[in-house]
Amino acid sequence: MPKIVRPDDCQPAKTVWYDRKKYITINFLIQNPKDVQVDVQDTKIILSCKDVDDNNIYNEIEFYARVYKSDSREKVGDRTINVLIRKVKDNVAWPRLTKDTAKPAWLSVDFDNWRDWEHEEEDGMAEYEQYMDMLSDMNKKGEPPSMDDLDDLSD
Repeated sequence: MPKIVRPDDCQPAKTVWYDRKKYITINFLIQNPKDVQVDVQDTKIILSCKDVDDNNIYNEIEFYARVYKSDSREKVGDRTINVLIRKVKDNVAWPRLTKDTAKPAWLSVDFDNWRDWEHEEEDGMAEYEQYMDMLSDMNKKGEPPSMDDLDDLSD
């Protein structure tokens, strides 16, 4: 892939991301992107394109941790460029997308898709155990109460 050069008059795209056990997903929010170039490297991603108004868009993100550049996919839509990238270390949560602790103003977490998967299995097991306890408690209570003493509601 040819090297992507940062245009002189460019602006970053609003970008949202979320973390999963094996992948990170980055969504660049760009209206009708064209001339799209995405370069995923082991330690960073570079995006360059033009938006609906012919503005030059350029984002460069140094990743929090290493990724597999060969195991990444991008999909260009009418309003977004979605990039799915495989993490080198599975089952390790990323506290942020960027290597730098300072968060750029154009980058935010995609809370609509965010899940706290670190304890997902443990939480699921705890929920299952709670449900099983509830079922066993129901069985221990014996016969259901007689309802003969209730007033007839058919008045």
